[in-house]
Amino acid sequence: MRAITRVLFDSTLLRSSPVLPSLGRFTVRRRRPVLVAAVLLTLLLGVFGAGAIDALSLSRIDAPGSESDRARTVLADQFDTGPPNLVLLVTARNGDVDGIRADGERLTAELAAQPGVAEAASYWTRGDSPALRAEDGTSALVLARVPGEVNAARARVGELAELFTRQSATVTVEAGGQDVVFRAIGAQARTDFLAAELFVIPLVLVLLLLWFRRVVLALVTLGVGVFAILGTLAALRGVATVTSVSTFGANIALVMGLALGVDYCLFMIARFRERLREGATVEDAVVETLRTAGRTVLFSGITVATSLLALLLFPLSFLRSFGYAGAFVVVTAVVGALVILPAALAVLGDRALPRRPRESAVEQGRWFRLAHTVMRRPALTGGLLLVVALAIAAPALGLRFGMPDARILPADSPGRTTADTIRADYAQEESDALYVVAPHDTSDVTAYANQLSEVDGIAQVDSAAGRFVDGRRTAPADARFTTDGGTYLVAIPTQSALENDPAALVDALRAVPPPFDVLIGGSPAESVDWRDQMTERLPLVLAVILALTFVVLFLMTGSLLLPLKATVLNLLSLGVMFGVLVWVFQNGNLSGALGFTPTGTLESSIPVLMFCIVYGLSMDYEVFIVSRIREEYLSTGDTRTAVAVGLQRSGPLVTAAAVILAASFAVYATGGVVYLKMIGVGMAVAVLVDALLIRGVLLPAAIRIAGTANWWAPAPLRRLHERLGITEAPPNHPGAALTRVPGHRRR
Repeated sequence: MRAITRVLFDSTLLRSSPVLPSLGRFTVRRRRPVLVAAVLLTLLLGVFGAGAIDALSLSRIDAPGSESDRARTVLADQFDTGPPNLVLLVTARNGDVDGIRADGERLTAELAAQPGVAEAASYWTRGDSPALRAEDGTSALVLARVPGEVNAARARVGELAELFTRQSATVTVEAGGQDVVFRAIGAQARTDFLAAELFVIPLVLVLLLLWFRRVVLALVTLGVGVFAILGTLAALRGVATVTSVSTFGANIALVMGLALGVDYCLFMIARFRERLREGATVEDAVVETLRTAGRTVLFSGITVATSLLALLLFPLSFLRSFGYAGAFVVVTAVVGALVILPAALAVLGDRALPRRPRESAVEQGRWFRLAHTVMRRPALTGGLLLVVALAIAAPALGLRFGMPDARILPADSPGRTTADTIRADYAQEESDALYVVAPHDTSDVTAYANQLSEVDGIAQVDSAAGRFVDGRRTAPADARFTTDGGTYLVAIPTQSALENDPAALVDALRAVPPPFDVLIGGSPAESVDWRDQMTERLPLVLAVILALTFVVLFLMTGSLLLPLKATVLNLLSLGVMFGVLVWVFQNGNLSGALGFTPTGTLESSIPVLMFCIVYGLSMDYEVFIVSRIREEYLSTGDTRTAVAVGLQRSGPLVTAAAVILAASFAVYATGGVVYLKMIGVGMAVAVLVDALLIRGVLLPAAIRIAGTANWWAPAPLRRLHERLGITEAPPNHPGAALTRVPGHRRR
């Protein structure tokens, strides 16, 4: 964040200065060495980045420093136990698990003896615990804990799952459990990444060919996107050596790398072609492109990076992964657009122009005509579209967050099928038990265990005083719960409690007054603490994103109203996206067509991630369009003309970029992981709505209604902008005087 702040206020870099034009002249004069160096660097990044997929992981859901996190640590260190991460579902071929007791005990002992397994227990070794037996008696569970660093533990769990998935004359054994599921999610995400890469890159190339009508330009633009992808993957691999980085970071690198690379190249190439058509030399065209479009690209990069780097404010490694990926994507895409692309344009020269120019007078353009149509009745057209957008966003009011489970995976995934069987056949689930840990007390826990068993949603409580169900002891004392001066209890929830409101269950259990100090952990508590830590930091993250992007747009425009309008329009785009997410993925509409199982809730971290990405991309489009409108306004002093001309010159580029980006995101809707489907569908819709409707209709309507007040700022802020802001025009430009007058005539 400090680096971004330095860039924001480095007037040498961002003001009208010789830095960007000097960079343009350098890339022109050293174009071939620059391109050779770029090719070599891309190859090196590709070689190093190729190992990133295996270096990334899907870390466990944990909330560092929370009550559940401390409980997990005490359980492991003091009691040498913890939540199981491997479950074997043992089905009796004769339909009676009590008739295969010898097989069950033998299987449990075999699993316990495996290297890496700290403990294993089962229905047959836990006193016929009802929590480990199917309601119809046809199957029972074996639970095991494989401790260690997350990647190593999951690798070992995968080996054990493969080893113990078997059939015999008496039993069928299937593997499942938390780490089997998360391992499968990571593997599926990597598969989806490779499949998307094979499809998205050719798709983007075809779309670029249709847009540019120049093969070389399409290849260069795609090359900048590939450079951003490979650079980001290489950087993520480096980060993964010191901290956990999510597998989904690679998926974001692919889509965002292509998105920003294509966005920036489209904008730069369009300006370069304009200057060539106006009669500029190749060198002058490159220099002017860096001075104008390059400045906009730099601003866009800062706004996108701001939104994504805000994820580093979360203490959760899963979300922080996307902060790293976002920062690297922006840096590499900006470098590609400001260094590699200008060198390529210098080599191409006039060959960058289309063979058969399709350009016509600005006044004949569709976006020009659309802008004038909207601005003739801005309140009516803008109001109608606003009503439509709010109607689409309305389902977001019913947003419900829940726990992730195996239904994230495709229905035929082995870990998923095991979890589905357990969910259907077992009234309670010990693998998702809550652990009540008392590190420093071994007093009688009978009364406390009795109270816990009476909590609505708790099926049974196992403790040193015995097993309790609905306030009654049903099994004798068990010494395994007491050691080193402390004790712990295991509260096993019902399936319905986990399905309906696990947060309420955790709160109810924590509300029972304990006779000694306790820590409550286990998978449901970890999910609740994860969500609480995220929501606790969410206001700070949102404030940072909104404030910094507001500052960036103020520095670019010198206006107070334009950044405020951009914020409102961006939030409207986000509302549309969340409305679609709730309608499709929470409520289950289109679940058959998209191939997923709705759960009635959304996992909380993915919407937060999507908020940051979409907000950054929306501001990306805002910067492109408003910078061009402002440039026209500074030349004419006429707001209506500036909006129409600026929209005509930037609208087609933003539309092309949005279509390419939406197509790239939409590919993930065909993936196997529900998280990626959510990202693919939600973001494709958000990008298209934002580029075509929000920026095409609501933006010109809002600017027309405000008139020249769009460009006004109070005197102190105007002086601040004159000192720190970024401008392309001299102080005596036609629009300069207008920006200083708060009540001048609207045009």
